[in-house]
Amino acid sequence: MRALLASLIFSLFLLPRSSEAATLRCGKELASDGASKSDVLLKCGEPTAKESRTETVGEKTKQKTGEEPTTTTTTEHVVTKTIEEWTYNFGANRLMQVAVFENGRLVDVRSGGYGR
Repeated sequence: MRALLASLIFSLFLLPRSSEAATLRCGKELASDGASKSDVLLKCGEPTAKESRTETVGEKTKQKTGEEPTTTTTTEHVVTKTIEEWTYNFGANRLMQVAVFENGRLVDVRSGGYGR
């Protein structure tokens, strides 16, 4: 029974965490999920490279229109998002970091290859 319990607890640590927040470490400073571009600039300085693109996405919303639970109206609208990717090169001994901004807010941080 103890072995089963230990196995279950250990397996929980192996599950991917979908709620991990984006965090960019720049020396002793941290820029976290939702940080503005100006906040990241203050903490991390100018990036090595910047890329920008615009994405247009259709979003659907459902709204209940009557007393019946099955009576709904679906509305589709177009949302335009500005996506920016800033690449930080922290040197040959560290992985490059790519900060992803959506409409000016930090939403993701990805690791690249080793810097130069």
